Amino acid sequence: MAEHDHPAKALKDFEQRLARGSDAERGEAVARRHARGYRTARENLADLLDDDTFVEYGGLAVAAQRGRRSYEELQRETPADGVITGIGSINGEFVIAERARTAVVMYDYSVLAGTQGFFHHAKIDRLLEVAARQKLPTVMFTEGGGGRPGDTDVTTQIAGLNVPTFARWASMNGAAPRIAVNNGYCFAGNAALFGAADLRIATRSSNIGMAGPAMIEGGGLGSFAPQDIGPAEMQYRNGLIDCLVDDEAAATRMARRLLWYFQGDVTPAPATAAVSLRDALPADRRWGYAVRPIIETVFDRDSFTELQRIYGRSVVTGLARLQGRAVGVLASDCQQLGGAVDSDAADKAARLLRLCNRAGLPVISLVDTPGFMVGPDSEAQGAVQRMSALFEASATMQTPQLAVFLRKAYGLGAMALVGGGFAVPDYAVAWPTGEFGGMGLEGAVRLGFRKELEAEEDPERRDALYQSLLAKMYEQGRAQEAAAHLEIDAVIDPAATRDHLIQALYHRSPK
Repeated sequence: MAEHDHPAKALKDFEQRLARGSDAERGEAVARRHARGYRTARENLADLLDDDTFVEYGGLAVAAQRGRRSYEELQRETPADGVITGIGSINGEFVIAERARTAVVMYDYSVLAGTQGFFHHAKIDRLLEVAARQKLPTVMFTEGGGGRPGDTDVTTQIAGLNVPTFARWASMNGAAPRIAVNNGYCFAGNAALFGAADLRIATRSSNIGMAGPAMIEGGGLGSFAPQDIGPAEMQYRNGLIDCLVDDEAAATRMARRLLWYFQGDVTPAPATAAVSLRDALPADRRWGYAVRPIIETVFDRDSFTELQRIYGRSVVTGLARLQGRAVGVLASDCQQLGGAVDSDAADKAARLLRLCNRAGLPVISLVDTPGFMVGPDSEAQGAVQRMSALFEASATMQTPQLAVFLRKAYGLGAMALVGGGFAVPDYAVAWPTGEFGGMGLEGAVRLGFRKELEAEEDPERRDALYQSLLAKMYEQGRAQEAAAHLEIDAVIDPAATRDHLIQALYHRSPK
């Protein structure tokens, strides 16, 4: 037997080959990452996955540049062609092994700035094909500079635009979630992958844009530093980023947490004492209040994760658990625009509904809104198109919807938050503070009784008439009257909200 055929020699050669691309053998690249306060791709991978569960795909690939660089150099400098792909387990301590299996795509910025090359795309395409076939969730770390022009070994293509990566990733918007995580620069093709994910996490040091500095300058649009393009705080305000975190460690924890909502039921966490809900609303119906403590009380303790917090702020969206079951949450925030649903809030709510519909998660709405935001400024933001899209997202839901009217429930805006109409939810209830009407009571009085009010010349008597009409309309629109006319299903004690929702939800299956 020749020496090169000996099994022990072959195994040693293989181990040496693997070692060339490891962090241990790439000290300078690792040091550069650490000098910036960043982790390596392998470090992020180890932190993301359960121990000893990763099965790597395509780990021996190198950049398609053998015609211009030595093979040994490529092994050392372009390991895995800049992207680690494979399947491992996440959250195995909480869920059964089958549900913990997750596909992972981990861009490696220390290799050619995380750019996308020939074998790089082929690796991602292969893994996404397997993930789609096995209906696996996918977590993708997207740091990188977009397309790579230096893969000179590829001689049978012109522009290289026939890669299936982007279409395949975008088409995987089914029951298995796609979670994107970014730290640092994320431009061009990398940004397209980030933006197409179901859930998007970014660190504060991220810059995310559809083109990097070279492409912008090449297009004659000026010279910009990469830090000037798509800074994280701006993209968070734009709604691109669901969860903005401090660093890669926090981003990895958030990826595990978001994935947890899609891995099936878990043992319920204790609930917060619900009696506090009886005092959650102010005595004066005109005053605002904090809705997030109500959310934290209704759902399993510490199970709520908010999405897009500073975008569309009059509606709070997020994921939570109710008696161990994952649900989507919509809630009016009356401290922002009085709870009126503006165009951004409509987009935000519709996005959550579409996500929950694809993933089979029920949606629970906590409503206190005077309706849609109106006026010339609102129309200039595309109100008709964007608000109507919320109705479409609501009406196409195939998962259970439950509604709790905390206080105001007026007009089309209230309808859109509960599936498009009060008869759509599987269960629609109100707290005793609930009030209902085709539009805000104050506006309804001024519009409906304009003639009577204008006929009263004395200002004090006019105000007294207005207040009496308002009080009468309020009495007519109280929750008890709405329930008596069967426009809602029940009026409940606020302290019993959680119990009612659990019973309603667990007696219903997806439609």
